Amino acid sequence: MQTMLSGIKPTGRLTLGNYIGAIRQFVEYQDEYEMYIFIANLHAITVAEDPAELKRNTKDLIALYLACGLDPKKVTLFLQSDVHQHAELGWILTCHTYMGELQRMTQYKDKTAKGETGITAGLFTYPCLMAADILMYDADYVPVGVDQKQHVELARDIAERFNNRYGETFRIPQPLTSKVGAKIYSLQNPTKKMSKSETNPKGTIDLLDDPAQARNKIKSAVTDSLGIIQYDPIEQPGISNLLTILSSLNGEAIESIVQRYQGKGYGELKKEVGDVVYQFLSNLQERYRAIMASGQIDAILKEGSEKASWIAEKKIRKVKKKIGFQIVK
Repeated sequence: MQTMLSGIKPTGRLTLGNYIGAIRQFVEYQDEYEMYIFIANLHAITVAEDPAELKRNTKDLIALYLACGLDPKKVTLFLQSDVHQHAELGWILTCHTYMGELQRMTQYKDKTAKGETGITAGLFTYPCLMAADILMYDADYVPVGVDQKQHVELARDIAERFNNRYGETFRIPQPLTSKVGAKIYSLQNPTKKMSKSETNPKGTIDLLDDPAQARNKIKSAVTDSLGIIQYDPIEQPGISNLLTILSSLNGEAIESIVQRYQGKGYGELKKEVGDVVYQFLSNLQERYRAIMASGQIDAILKEGSEKASWIAEKKIRKVKKKIGFQIVK
């Protein structure tokens, strides 16, 4: 069985975009792959985070993953900080990464272009830690959004460089992007990704939003004046976004939805999308509350970190031997 790995930062609240673009696929993949899914809390501190909020978001994130359908019997779910080998391999790979490669990474490039100050060294070097996250478990595939693909490409470059220098050590990973629902956009600015850091609350639907409030956000979603329901992300990004959300949640092909709505108005489409989102969130939050009340999260993380640590220790020992750190046989 091939291996797949993914991590997500526990910063902000998970959105409907996170579910459609990533978590929904993980639930499908868990029956097909050996899955390693971790909460990337080491990555979370590249910018200042309130400790209490980070702790709360981390627990919410785990409970939501489980509520969305991840099965801890099929998936190794763990906290990144519980497996110290991630940070250790991250440093080793940092020493095998060039400054120019890191300067081309989108997040650093965007912040420096805006003239932001107080950028931490961690924000500059975190792609090396991300490479360590991926390469530690010999991942065949890494599911990513289109804006994260460059991180997998960097991990591939680092792995090939290391293998060429020291001999076969790391498997070369492949990025895996979803064709439908890979990117969900803001309801108020449908040219911008729906994000946990969205400043306009009407643009984002959080997975823990009140379902009725979420339905109202769909009703007020920005569309256009063309009056035609069709999938055209360039000319009609708002309508296309709503079609993608509906297709992702009810499993109906976008082409079929478009055909159903020939001659109908935007209001009818928004009503159906709103109702589907309302029902989805209601069911999800019921499962989330049951998981939070069950006390099972600690046991799941303990079991996951023990398995991940065993795999990671084997890999870090191999790496240390390759680069000359092991002097006693």
